[in-house]
This record gives sequence, C-alpha cells and structure tokens, in this order.
Amino acid sequence: MMKPIGIGRAHSKIILMGEHSVVYGFPAIALPLKNIEVVCQIKSAKQALQMRIADPLITAIFAALEYLGISDAKISYQIDSTVPQRRGMGSSAAVAIAAIRAVFDYYEQALDNQTLEMLVNQAEIIAHTNPSGLDAKTCLSDHAIKFIRNIGFSTLEVDLGAFLVIADTGIHGHTREAVQKVEAQEEKALPLLHGLGQLTDAFEVALEEKNFEDMGLAMSHAHTILDELGVSSPEANHLVAVARKAHALGAKMSGGGLGGCIIALVKTAQEAQILSREFEKEGAVNTWIENL
Repeated sequence: MMKPIGIGRAHSKIILMGEHSVVYGFPAIALPLKNIEVVCQIKSAKQALQMRIADPLITAIFAALEYLGISDAKISYQIDSTVPQRRGMGSSAAVAIAAIRAVFDYYEQALDNQTLEMLVNQAEIIAHTNPSGLDAKTCLSDHAIKFIRNIGFSTLEVDLGAFLVIADTGIHGHTREAVQKVEAQEEKALPLLHGLGQLTDAFEVALEEKNFEDMGLAMSHAHTILDELGVSSPEANHLVAVARKAHALGAKMSGGGLGGCIIALVKTAQEAQILSREFEKEGAVNTWIENL
C-alpha cells in the first residue's frame, strides 16, 4: 500500500560549545532548534528515481528504499526547508531525517527511532565520509545533546528562561578546511584545544546551575580561542563584537567555522528582539531566536 503523499519532518540544530576540541576527545554540547524545520514530500512519478552519490537527500531516500527492499521506485520528492545549508545548523542531517520519514510514510511502513538513526548515519557517511553522528543525534532529539568521542552521547536538560540569538553571517562554513587548519598547527593548538574543553565543562556546570553570567563568559572566551586557532571569520568576529557592544551575556561563532553562524546569550525576550534587529542591521542575512 502507498499513500498519495508521504510526509516527513525534521528540525535543525546548533553547537553551543565544543567546536574543534571535540575532535580531540573533549565534550561538545549541541542544541536542537525545533522551530527551524525541513519538510519532505514523496509522491508517485512516471520514471524511477535516479541515484546521485554524495547528495545527502538522494542518498537518504535510497537508504530508506534499500532497507524496505524496494528497487526502481517511481517516486519524486519535494523539499521545503528553513534550514540554511552549510551554516553548521545540521541541514544535511535534517534533510536526511525528513526524507527517510517521508519514504516510510509514503509506503505506510513503521519506523522506529533506532532504524531511523541508523539510516540517517548511513546516508551521512556517504555524504560526509566520517561524521561524528552529533548532527543526526541532535536533529532527532528534543533535548540538548552532549557528545564525547569514543564515549558517546548523553542528554542535557535546558530550562533556563533565557534566550539564544542565532545570526547567519551569510558565508558558507568550511568545516573540513577549518579542521585541517587546526591540525596543521600541531603543538600550538593543543593547549588552546584543552582550554576549549575546559570551557565546555565550565559551561555545562553553569547550565546545570542556571548561571547565565558564567555561561556567557565561557562562550565569549571560547570564541577568543577559536579566533586564535584561525577558524573564525571577519564576519563572525564583527557580529560577536556587535553582541558584546549590545551587552549580551556572551557570544561566539558556532560550528566548523570560516563562515556560518554566531550565537549570543541574553536574558530576556526584549533583549533578544533588540539584538536580532542589531545583527540584521550589521550584516547578518538572517536571525533566529531560541527560547532556552
């Protein structure tokens, strides 16, 4: 049996702390962005869908079809996404989740979370070679996720009554290039990465204690270190400076770097709205406000 239209949804994510140091065994903390969504629709088509290697969407659809034992599927797809690509917001993982859900919905097949995560990671490996799984895990979760390499994932409760303002620099992130840049620095990078790991630990403690000031300080110090590692960008640095001038509790780049987004922590909805407008006035191509 098949439905006229199969529909799948998924949400976005953002890294709060731990960029780059996570590669070296330190923790990273990511936050699901439940209001920034991807919707995928699957319909019947006259011709069989063609496989394209390294396209996360097509790869995800074929992973789902292969799992269901369906070959030469005569289907078409449509994606409606508010998640910008290559900004560190989990666009690839969110698209894969939505597409797999849509395929299973179209063919009226049950899909448990374990199978979904396995198929998403399968698609992500083809698209990105060696993903950590953090994007997929966070885009599948309603809770913040802590990740430590070779140890795994755990959930964190976030119920602060504060606000995170996300600002898009308009520049594509370049994660692979940024990772290589850090690797090339060898001995200079190690104490900086250790510092980032300590700041993530401090942020987690402050998160548990609902200590906004310490959370903000950890974020701002992390940005200084990431900039020193050479993985920030002039656009991100400018928006971080705008946040500091506007008296945000803390601000930093988020994601792999060399583009992408910055995040800023503020206490009230009014402060978030004011900062959002200031970011757009100062060059951000888009902003989002997340209630923490």
